This record gives sequence, C-alpha cells and structure tokens, in this order.
Amino acid sequence: MDDQLAIPVGTTLDRFIMRKQEEFPYATGELSQLLRDIALATKIVNREINRAGLIALAGTFGQQNVQGEEQQKLDVIANIRFIRALRNGGEVCTVISEEEDHLIQTGNTNGKYIVAIDPLDGSSNIDVNVAIGTIFSVYRRVSEAGDDGTLADCLQKGAKQVAAGYIIFGSSTMLVYTTGCGVNGFTYEPSLGEFFLSHPLISTPREGKIYSCNEGNIRSFPEGVRAYLDYCKEQNYTGRYIGSLVADFHRNLLKGGIYIYPPTTNYPNGKLRLVYECNALAMIVEQAGGKATDGSGRILDKTPTELHQRCPLLIGSRDMVDKVHKFMAKEAVPTAG
Repeated sequence: MDDQLAIPVGTTLDRFIMRKQEEFPYATGELSQLLRDIALATKIVNREINRAGLIALAGTFGQQNVQGEEQQKLDVIANIRFIRALRNGGEVCTVISEEEDHLIQTGNTNGKYIVAIDPLDGSSNIDVNVAIGTIFSVYRRVSEAGDDGTLADCLQKGAKQVAAGYIIFGSSTMLVYTTGCGVNGFTYEPSLGEFFLSHPLISTPREGKIYSCNEGNIRSFPEGVRAYLDYCKEQNYTGRYIGSLVADFHRNLLKGGIYIYPPTTNYPNGKLRLVYECNALAMIVEQAGGKATDGSGRILDKTPTELHQRCPLLIGSRDMVDKVHKFMAKEAVPTAG
C-alpha cells in the first residue's frame, strides 16, 4: 500500500502525557492520571453535548447556581461527570466547582491534588449551537495528606497552579493544557475515541488585531477602557465577541488579540471568577507568551479570599494588554486645576 494513503494520525494525549511526565515537579504519575481522568470526562460530556438537541438536554434546569445564575441542564450534567471522574480517579482529595457553594470532598484523603473547575462555560449558548467550554486548574494541596482538603488548599494564588487547561466544544473538540512547560492542544477524533496532538507548543502573537468585549456595556466601562476601544477602532482592529469565554480566549490565543471584561457599574469587582476562570487562563496565556491582569496587577499574583471571588480580566497578546494599561493609567492621573 502506498504510504501516502496511510497518513499518520499523530501522538495521542495519553502517550504525550507519559512522555512529558518527567517535566512535572512531582513526577510520580498522579498528575498524569489526573489529566487522563479529565480527558475521560471530556469525552463523556462531548457525547452529551452532541446529542443534547435530540434527547431534550438543551434548555434550563429550573434552578440557580451559587452565583444566582440560571443553570442549564448540561451545566448540571457536566458538573456531575467531571466530579465523578475526579473522584473515581483517586488522585484528587477535593474539588471546587463554579456550580457548587462548598468544597466537594472526594473521599480520597491521600490524594495530592485540588481541582478547581468551571464545568461548562458559556452554557447559555447551547440552545443556539455556539461553542462552549470547560476550564480547570490543578493545585498541589498544602494540607497534610490523610484527611479532607481544606479551604486553604483551595484559596492558593494562581501562581501555585501545577497545571491548567480548558476544553472547547466547537466545530471540533479540543483540550488545551499546560503543566508549566509550554501549552499544547489536542483535538478529539471521535471515530477512534482519542485526543491527538494537533497544536504543539502554542505561542500567541505578541501583537494582535482582535478585541473581544461586550460593547453593550461600554457606557459602564472605566474611561481608560473606553478610550482604548476607541483606539482599536481607529486602528481598524476587528471586534469579535462570542459571549463564551473559552471560545473568545481560544481564538485570540491562536490568532492574537485581547479579551476585556473590566469593572462595570453592575459588577464593580468584575464578573468573571478568579478561582474558576481567570487563574487557569492566565497560566495558559503566560505560558504561550501572553499576559493577564486585572487592570492593575498580574492575575497569577492575586490571593483569593473566597471561592467565588469575582475579578476584572484583561488577557491576551502582551502588547495589547500593555497598551490598554497605558490608557487606564492616563485615566488614573488627576487633572490639574
């Protein structure tokens, strides 16, 4: 058979994890297994999403989560699937979820890791078939093994993450993650049931021409952010906003751009969650050469004080983040008179 007819499919996620295990600070296999557990749950959630419209899984669940936001049916399903996979895997002592108001103890008291997860970001887009995603962070516990994880384990600053990643469910399903040694993306091949390395060592452009924000809220944005958006338009940058954080971030990571969710009148501390969303994406973007701040300082240097703490987010190409900071600094300078 002609070799050209048998195109290689590449490196599987499982094989990649095994090869890279020696790069982990604690290369004893537990983190490798944890990432496999997340990949397994991703396959199950992917299946549920793809058939949501056929088996009445779209739409609201009829309850609100801890944020006061209406839960979608797939929010609940994804939350259950990821927690179950992490509990059964045995490497995680405690899970915290954007959908829950308390620590979820897995019973694995000797587990070395804590996982923070947003099980289904952008789930309100399910009904209209728009890309959605999952965001996760992994921390090494600071409490003694042999007991349940503690709040202190879960409120570590983002710089303490040992791994972070996201899954995007779109035209294809991708898992993108970092363990602090670069960012790699894997695309799911459903006929084989495997993730394959498709985006090795992702490097985000230093400068981009895409800005992503909800301009419907522009009147409540800080003056410096409004001035920066005017600058973007003067430069003929492209405005792109899907309304699904993972989808907007993923596009900008690959193409170059900035995602902006500043403080607003309704959300003076920002709307996104530091622990479940901002920290993971900040680690990823920094590993890819980008930058993430809250408008004044590095996201990964912030120490959370509560599980569902909100935070402003400016994230993306380094030069674009630096530029919006300059506009915000001008706003902060008092005028003479």
